[in-house]
This record gives sequence, structure tokens and C-alpha cells, in this order.
Amino acid sequence: MRTDLLVTSHVHTDGPIPGPHSLLTLTSAAHLPGGTVTDSISINLRVLPGATLHPVSLQSWRRRPEDWLCTRRAARPPAVAMNAYASWVDQLHGRPVFVADTTDPDYLFLYWYLQRFTGRWPFEATLTDADLHEQLECRTMCPLAGCHGAAALARIS
Repeated sequence: MRTDLLVTSHVHTDGPIPGPHSLLTLTSAAHLPGGTVTDSISINLRVLPGATLHPVSLQSWRRRPEDWLCTRRAARPPAVAMNAYASWVDQLHGRPVFVADTTDPDYLFLYWYLQRFTGRWPFEATLTDADLHEQLECRTMCPLAGCHGAAALARIS
């Protein structure tokens, strides 16, 4: 029996829902059940064709211009990025279990993008546990400076 690898994610977006708005940065980490990180990935994505920047997100990003620029560096087309992400999940040495906090946009955006661009959800199980998600938070691996010590900023973008 394979060991469960608990995968958490941290995202930055330009609006509250996928489709009309885009996923800009995706960071995920795979954790052993005790919390040790075994692998991680961070990808910047190009905006979706026809998507718009939500006014609330615009105000947030205006206060963080360096973080906005960071999300645009080496941004990949969504299909390329999501196929790379699904391949990362597939190569994990263990049973990938996605840990979600349903109050965060991470799961919503990740599920939509994976279904839209790869046609599948590469995780063998999904666990909705806000406390565990917070305990295994991968925000510190995010390339955006605003995520390092400013929890409130990370949640509004």
C-alpha cells in the first residue's frame, strides 16, 4: 500500500472565480502525513483569453506592484502549465491526496483549470479539512514577497 502524500496549494488570481478571471500563480507542496515536505512546484500562468481583472483584485494588486510583476514572469499558457502540474502530481512517490480548505479559492481554481486543460483531476482523493490545510500551508514556498509574513495580503488576491 502506497503512503498518502498530502498535497496543499496556494494560488493567486485576478478575480473571485475561474473563467471570467484567471489563475496567475500556483504553488503546491506534497507532504508526508507528519508534515515533512517531499516535493513542491510553482508555476505562473498566462491570463485566459477574454478574462478580465476584477476591480477588487485590481485594488489589491495596485498595492503590490512587485508581486504583480512576479506573477507575470515566465508565465506559461494555461494548457502547458496545467499539463506540467498534472505530470508533477503523477510522478509523486505516494498516493496523492489533495487537502482543501473550501473557504479558499485554491480548490475552485485548481479543479476548474485541471478539468478545462487536462480533462482530469490527478488526485486519488480529496480531503476537505481546513485545519489540516492551514497546518500544511505552503504559502512560504510562494515566489511572491507579499506571501512571506503577510497572511491577509495572500488571501485577497
